[in-house]
Amino acid sequence: MKRSQRSRLCVRLLPWLVLPAITIVALKAAPNGEPTKLLRSPAISATQIAFAYANNIWVVERAGGTARRLTSFQGQTSNPHFSPDGQTIAFTGEYAGNTDVYTVPAEGGEPKRLTWHPGGDTVQGWMPEGKSIVFASGRATWAPSGAPRFWTVPVEGGVEQPMPLPRAYQGKVSPDGTRVAYRMNTSWDEERRNYKGGQNRPVWIVDLKTFDLVSPPWTDSHDKDPVWVGDTVYFLSDRDGVHNVWSFESKSKKLAQVTKFTDFDVKTLNSGAGMVVFEQAGQVHALDPKSGRSQVLNIRAVGDFPWMMPRWEDVTSRMSNIALSPTGRRVVVEARGEIFTIPAEKGDVRNLTASASSAERAPAWSPDGKYVSYFSDKSGEYKLVLEEQDGLKPPREITIPKANYYYTPAWSPDSKKLLYTDTNLNVWVMDVASGQAKIVGNDPWMVPQRTLNPTWSPDSKYVAFASRLNSLYRAIIVANVETGEKKHVTDGLADAMYPVWDAGGKYLWFLASTNFALRSQWLDMTSYDREETFGLYVAVLKMGDPSPLLPESDEDTGIPAGGPGGGRGGRGQTPGSDPAPTDADSAGPQPQTPARPRTPVTVQIDFDGLQGRIVSVPGVPEREYSELKAGAPGTVFYLEAGSGGGRGGAGGSALQRYRLSDRRAATFVSGIAEYDVSADGRKLLYRTGGAGGGRGGRGGGEGAAGGAGLFLVDADRTPPQAGQGRLTASLRMYLEPKEEFKQIFNEGWRHQRDYLYVTNTHGSDWPKMKTMYGSLLPYVNHRADLNYLLDNMGAEIAVGHSYVRGGDMPGVPQSPGGLLGADLVVENSRYKITRIYDNESWNPDLRAPLAAPGVEVSVGDYILAINGIELRAPDNIYRLLDGTANRQTVLAVNAKPVLEGSRQVTVIPVANEQGLRTRAWVEHNRRTVDKLSKGQLAYVYVPNTGQPGYTSFNRYYFAQQDKQGAIIDERFNGGGSAADYIIEILGRDFDGYFNNVAGDRMPFTSPSAGIWGPKVMIINEMAGSGGDLMPYMFKRRVIGPLVGKRTWGGLVHTADTPPFVDGGSMIAPRGGFITRDGKWAIENEGVGPDIDVENWPRDVIAGKDPQLERAVDEAMKLLKATPVNRMITEPAPPTWGKRKGG
Repeated sequence: MKRSQRSRLCVRLLPWLVLPAITIVALKAAPNGEPTKLLRSPAISATQIAFAYANNIWVVERAGGTARRLTSFQGQTSNPHFSPDGQTIAFTGEYAGNTDVYTVPAEGGEPKRLTWHPGGDTVQGWMPEGKSIVFASGRATWAPSGAPRFWTVPVEGGVEQPMPLPRAYQGKVSPDGTRVAYRMNTSWDEERRNYKGGQNRPVWIVDLKTFDLVSPPWTDSHDKDPVWVGDTVYFLSDRDGVHNVWSFESKSKKLAQVTKFTDFDVKTLNSGAGMVVFEQAGQVHALDPKSGRSQVLNIRAVGDFPWMMPRWEDVTSRMSNIALSPTGRRVVVEARGEIFTIPAEKGDVRNLTASASSAERAPAWSPDGKYVSYFSDKSGEYKLVLEEQDGLKPPREITIPKANYYYTPAWSPDSKKLLYTDTNLNVWVMDVASGQAKIVGNDPWMVPQRTLNPTWSPDSKYVAFASRLNSLYRAIIVANVETGEKKHVTDGLADAMYPVWDAGGKYLWFLASTNFALRSQWLDMTSYDREETFGLYVAVLKMGDPSPLLPESDEDTGIPAGGPGGGRGGRGQTPGSDPAPTDADSAGPQPQTPARPRTPVTVQIDFDGLQGRIVSVPGVPEREYSELKAGAPGTVFYLEAGSGGGRGGAGGSALQRYRLSDRRAATFVSGIAEYDVSADGRKLLYRTGGAGGGRGGRGGGEGAAGGAGLFLVDADRTPPQAGQGRLTASLRMYLEPKEEFKQIFNEGWRHQRDYLYVTNTHGSDWPKMKTMYGSLLPYVNHRADLNYLLDNMGAEIAVGHSYVRGGDMPGVPQSPGGLLGADLVVENSRYKITRIYDNESWNPDLRAPLAAPGVEVSVGDYILAINGIELRAPDNIYRLLDGTANRQTVLAVNAKPVLEGSRQVTVIPVANEQGLRTRAWVEHNRRTVDKLSKGQLAYVYVPNTGQPGYTSFNRYYFAQQDKQGAIIDERFNGGGSAADYIIEILGRDFDGYFNNVAGDRMPFTSPSAGIWGPKVMIINEMAGSGGDLMPYMFKRRVIGPLVGKRTWGGLVHTADTPPFVDGGSMIAPRGGFITRDGKWAIENEGVGPDIDVENWPRDVIAGKDPQLERAVDEAMKLLKATPVNRMITEPAPPTWGKRKGG
């Protein structure tokens, strides 16, 4: 029985199988009564253990057994923590689409929500008295990037209060409430094996009154999850290479290792009722601190997981990799790892693959119409599959020589060969009959934008593709498929790409740019703001053939003898092109004449002198073009980047058509994300934006007809009207989440093997890791748990940026809360405004709700009601602001804490106020530097090394170039590109002056833009990636000293890893940094400061910023030692005109 038939049968029977199916899914989590694994975040009380499984909260007796479920929610609930009396569990939940603090009775009941702030609130534990809960939140922090700090919220509900610690990510308050043991900073790669970079910090133990600080002995280990048992702090550390439990007696200062696991790391740690619990190998372990012995608890978590049930799923929105049948009668597409064909008019959609347990992708239709090809990983590795287009016979599988990931399949016009590319940028040609494949070309430079784009000649003898030269410019190369001989068509002095053969066989079209320049350095910031534009070119392949673009001239030869019945004359037809459109064409869609078989074409290429036969196509202005494809003879199509930016980007692109018959380009249709032309050149398929959510798709914007859609139109006639040719097919697959999870797990493992920037997986036994972590796969019952498992497996490679993200999570209702951009305190049981954040100066991208013109709200006012509902503490103001983001909201405000005499003010709350707070932090630092330096130093904050950081640097640096020196603050720098531009600007010097005839005639420096005195850069552990490289370059080029703490240590770049079938991803870094003396560097170590300065909690609480203050001090010392030698008056004017003896 075929797979598709079997799937349909299952669905027909499903109504009678609902209850047994639920039982079967549940039993898979604990086969044959065995304990359930992948139990996470355990907590312990005197009688019970709580834990998270399948993103729900469960409880079980302390001895183990069958667990009882407390929450039943498709979203995420996590981090359970017992109250000191064991009666209540606090946990983190996203019931309203936001991460907030909730409680639930330990015996079961309705969860109670305690926080409504739109930022994420993560439960850490309880205050010892049991009346309030401690949580970490990025709201209102000292840092410019929303770094978390600890807050408390009353268990009965009420106003959240910040704890004094300026930054705090993870930790617990001591049993007597006087101290807190915690991790100060977050970690971008929490699971990363053997990490030694700047985000490894010791556990800090701080006295909550004096802010005295102690920590366990520490060098560079990854220490986390501190908990208290009496005066002893237990924590996790990888000091022996695997995360184990360690203890530190705060009085005696004794450090000891408690567990000695060598396989799986110990995960989350918790304590309660004199015991410690932790997660290891997917199971809960209970540790007796007195004896030092731990035991594994046998726990079974059995229940229904509706989101894991097999079901029919509409995957139309995940459509990608669209292609046409030879004459456009059917369309073939990929969607969520399935291959569908769609009729142009009559018939039904066919799912050719119908298998959730494997990924099928990159379909292509043979020109003879017989077969649809695609790549399938059903065997565990990708193979080429050939299936008859009606799907009625078993497909043929062809093993590909080297297991890999494959792109750009294209059949030869004679349907005998298949062309494709692979992960490593090789161009392959496979003989379909024999299944033998060989490499005919490659691109020797891995740049994230894959631009080989190989295409067949009309006679199936040649393949043309674009390959990078050592200059990183691309050249068009033609390979003879039989002999393997390769010839250059272009010489590399222009950047050429997207070669396509004219259907008539006489010409090779391509795009080329002469302003590639700094854009060739794709990772460098110096490539910013440098648009690469292309012209359209055509090469005449045979010597002696005329250019198709020779001059034309209209000549009147009189009325033909047959009379004027021929209609108006026009431009003559160019040989080898389609006829020009007639008046009937412009009148609207007409019945299309049947396609005539094309005359067989023989391509003749005279390579001698070929570069001299390349012609620039006139009438096509140089712009951002891409995706050149051939249509009928003499016709090509290409995309022009639209207002959304990028090739086929979010704003969509305009599809242009150029025809030799009328020698001009014209917009064919707008809003395109992807398109294809049928083999006969008569039909064109295009997709507007909004789809492509699965593997290999490109995002796009709203199309001409509005919204996402698939359209089939005539390629050789007048451009279609908006909405014309829409295909209304619905693509449905039978989704089996358990089966899909297996495919995603295997795909993630293969991605690391095939895409990682080095071939040894950093010494990890990668096949062993697949087996080790794969043993936990049967227990995955939520998409988020699959990410957790993949993240742990990927961590064994020990590399930064190996993020696991996204995927098709169960839907959760959203209710975005609003924020007012203000600091508030409770006074007289009312909320009083103590600060209003505005957009400072010249920040039009920031919206400040209470600082908008006409909003009459002042510091000191009270907010007394919101949308007519009176507000009085301890009611939570964010509860009343829930759901108000970007919506008109009416506040009752008054200078007094009473409603009488209040005024009504309409504001529009923002969903996130971090931008306002960051700007305030930056401006505060700038004013501080100005004050400390007596106006001599500039302050420039660089938030990242991407486009926002580039913009921020340019704005702040050059606006202060009247200063004598500069403090460059890159703390919390989120990375991006290689900041060569910033480093070159910081390191530039001036060569002289040009005089100035205005004012007091103070001369211009040459160059005139710059700050010529000392520079000092501030760094910290939350600066990474491009934020690692920038201080490295700053230091290597001896621009100035680095002040602060070691950076993250994550200098690999990410690009090119394909997404999973459900849109998730597991990144395999594609490039690492090597020093000029040939050593791997910065990755897993970071960049250390020249002057190590810690921002201790006590100092920051006192309003100081020791790192900033020390940076100013160092810059002033340098300025004193080497003052800026800048001329302020011009010399006496020259006397060159004076005559000798005069």
